[in-house]
This record gives sequence, structure tokens and C-alpha cells, in this order.
Amino acid sequence: MDDESKTLKRSIPVLPWMRCPVDVKQVEECSLNLIPCLDHRLKEALEQMNFTSLFPVQVAVWQEIIGPGNFERDLCINSPTGSGKTLAYALPILQLLSTRSIQCLRALIVLPTRDLALQVKQVFDELAPAVGLSVGLAVGQSSIASEISELIKRPKLEAGICYDPDDFMLMQELVSSVDILVATPGRLMDHITNTKGFTLEHLRYLVVDETDRLLREAYQSWLPTVLKMTSSLDESILPHAYNFIAPTFGGPLKTIRRCGVERGFKGKSYPRLAKMVLSATLTQDPSKLGQLDLHHPLFLTTGQRRYELPEKLESYSVICEPNLKPLYLLALLQNLGGEKCIVFASSVESTHRLCTLLKLFDDLKVKVKEYSRLQHQSVRSKTLKAFREGKIQVLVSSDAMTRGMDVEGVRNVINYDKPTYIKTYIHRAGRTARASQVGRCFTLLHKDEVRHFRKLLQKADNESFPVYSLPSNSIESLHSSYESAMEKLKEKVQSETSRKHRSGLKSQRQAKEKRKKSIKD
Repeated sequence: MDDESKTLKRSIPVLPWMRCPVDVKQVEECSLNLIPCLDHRLKEALEQMNFTSLFPVQVAVWQEIIGPGNFERDLCINSPTGSGKTLAYALPILQLLSTRSIQCLRALIVLPTRDLALQVKQVFDELAPAVGLSVGLAVGQSSIASEISELIKRPKLEAGICYDPDDFMLMQELVSSVDILVATPGRLMDHITNTKGFTLEHLRYLVVDETDRLLREAYQSWLPTVLKMTSSLDESILPHAYNFIAPTFGGPLKTIRRCGVERGFKGKSYPRLAKMVLSATLTQDPSKLGQLDLHHPLFLTTGQRRYELPEKLESYSVICEPNLKPLYLLALLQNLGGEKCIVFASSVESTHRLCTLLKLFDDLKVKVKEYSRLQHQSVRSKTLKAFREGKIQVLVSSDAMTRGMDVEGVRNVINYDKPTYIKTYIHRAGRTARASQVGRCFTLLHKDEVRHFRKLLQKADNESFPVYSLPSNSIESLHSSYESAMEKLKEKVQSETSRKHRSGLKSQRQAKEKRKKSIKD
């Protein structure tokens, strides 16, 4: 049961700071030339990415971090998918970190999925080099040894300089190769637990993207571990370390504090760990938000509604006859004329079966590929790249694609299986109508599902989902192809089941032989 279902079953009080939010809709889009204090290097990098202005949520966050807000409060951001949340936190973090030349891990961005982390890393990669910052990735895409080689280094000693023996030993310690780390919680915990030289003692900024999902699942207790590490301080080695750094800041240190690399010199107290939490469907559950240990949080949202659909999204229903839903899907795809579409199924198994079936239709004139968590990351990345480039027109996906994924030019989203919760609908529909573009979301329904679906959309104040009519002759003309494709699907499923069974038996034999060998040894 998700947050929404629990909320319906019991009344959860709204936290006081969530009762008076900052309405992002009152903030206007702003030209890059008018953004106050924007580093000219970042401005040029944004222009190379074809940005001419910042969206309202990006302007609002900038004002609270770089502008008059001065990041005195942690930020909670509830904004529709496609509104520009990634750049909203990436841009001010890069600006803040660019003012110091000491390299250490100072910003951590945590995301629930590998695919989303790769996408966010790409945004940072396009901007960070402009201000001399390095960005690392910890998602398990490659071996942990490979990740360690990218994240950790041994400092180089300058030739011709004599070092104090104690200082020399300290300088041989492993240190971070990156200023910013984009990570999934599982692999982050691997590095925290096992990687020598990996530390969060200098962490200044923590971003929890897709917060509701990250708080819903424990992920090896990553959050309490990170908060504990960033609030503790081992002063036993810091005085030696900062003796190297002090000259850079104009003199010896008076006070040794965590994060002294940033501030904390000459008696100043060290800065707190500043946090940003973001989602298109941010939870209001106090027990969940309490885990974040937020500092005087400020709530930024779009209007007074908890659930917000993209402004230019058009929602439609497609009423199907029972047992003929694949026919209606095929007719709809043909009617859309090859426009880029994402089709969502309810499970990984349904995704695979539906994609297989569509490929077996003789009349299909678009290229279809599957996208689900059962596929290897390299396969998913290759498929996504081809989809972005237009080599694939239709992506059949499980909900692995729902959160945060940004693919330019997706004109249509199709719910082959209707979503059970409004959160799922919002995240699915949010793959289109992004960045103020027009998009459509079609949901295939049986007649007896319409009433429940209407109640679902009412939670997002959406009363309009007209029926999208398909020509009856287009359905009838596909019957013979459908029957043929279904027969082929049965054969293919049987073949795959038999292959999996043989593979399972082989694995069992190998495991049995391995146990026998270990007993003999």
C-alpha cells in the first residue's frame, strides 16, 4: 500500500510549514541575462545547451539559494514532471561549489533508479566543466572497482618540496576525485561501507530527488547513515589536514570544524548540511518527512493542489471491448501516425508479453522496443538512446520509465493497463507535455473501469478525459492479423518458458556439483 492509500485510510496532519507554501506559479520565467549573480561561465554553458531563460521553479529555487534566501532554510519542492527540477538544483549547487578550489566531495544527489541517476549525471556533466568541477557516478553500472578508480585518488606531491613526516603521511591518504556525486542508495552504501578514502565529512549539500519513493523504501538505511556521517566529526586528523589548506585562505586556522574547507575559519562555525528534497508527488506524511531532519524547511509548490498534472497535458480515454485491448492499442498507434509514444504496462511480465505481441503483427509500421528493469543496464541505455534519436517510435515500458525520465519529443503516453494510483498516472503522464510542450495521455479502459478512473483523475482536479474514438473499420481490419499474432505469441511464450526451465535445471546442477566439490575439499 502506498502513501496515498494510507492517507485515505487515516487522517494525517499537515505539517505547519506545508500550510503556507511558496507558490511557484507566481514566479515568472526569466531570461538568463536577468538572472542575478549567475556566473558567466554557467550562462555560456546554458546557452550552448540552447537555454535562453529559466523556468519558474528554477527561478524560485535560485532566489532561495543564491538570491535573498541565501539557503538559510532547507527546500522542499513539489512541482509537476517536466517543470525543470533537475536544473533547479544543479545550477545553484554548481555556482556555490565553483567558489572554492579545494577538491572534496561536497554535494551528493541521491536518486531511486540507475536510469534516472544517469540522466541527472548527464545534466551535471554538461555544466560542471565550465566551472572546473568534477562529477562522479555511483550506480552499479560498472564494477565497484571501476567506480572506486573514478571516485578516489591519492594526492600528487609537488616536486622539490620538503614535507614534515606527519604531514607527508597525511598527504598519502586517499581523497575524493570528485566534487559532486550522483548515486543510487544501494551503491552509495557499498562505498560508505567498503571503499577506503570515501568520506562525507566535507558534504555541504544533499539532494533527495524523487523523495517519496526514496523515503518509502529503506534501501539499506542509507538516509540515517548519511545524516549520521555528516553530523559526526573526527577531529583527530583534521588539524594536520587543515594546516595544508589554511595558507590558501590567508592564515592559520583558529577553529577546526567539519566542512572547514568551505567555511569555519577564524572562529566561524561550520555550515550545516543544506538539503533539497524534490518530487512531483511529494509526501505530506510527517513521519516520513521527519526522517530528513530538515532545517526550518521552506515548501515550494505549484498552487494549492497536492497532485499537479503538466499544464499542457491532454487526457483521453479509449473504451475497449473486453479481450481485444491489443487490437485497440494497435489501431491507436496506427492512428497516431508514427509519433513518438511510450506505452505503459502494469508489470515487467506484461511489458515483455505486450512488446512481443506487437512485434508479431504484420501490419505494424513502427519500430517497437521493450524497456524494463529485467533488461541489463547496457541494453536499456542502448534502447533509450535509439528512442531519443527517433530510431524507435514506440517504447513499451514497465514503471521503470515513469519517474523523472526525460526524452525529448515524446508526443504521446498510452496507459495500456490503467494505473491504480493517481501518483502512478502523474508520473506516467509526465513523460510527455514537458517543458511547456503539448502532450497527450491515452488510457485504455473497459466500460466498467471508467467510473473508477474518473475518481482517480479527480484527485488531480482533472474532470476532463474525453473519449478518443477510433474508426470501427480500423479495428475490424486487424482481426485476422490479431488472431495470427496471438497464435505466434503462444508458441513464443511456450518456447521461452521451456528455455527458462532448462536454464534453471542447469543452474541447479552446477550449484549441486559446486557443493559436492566444496565438501570434498
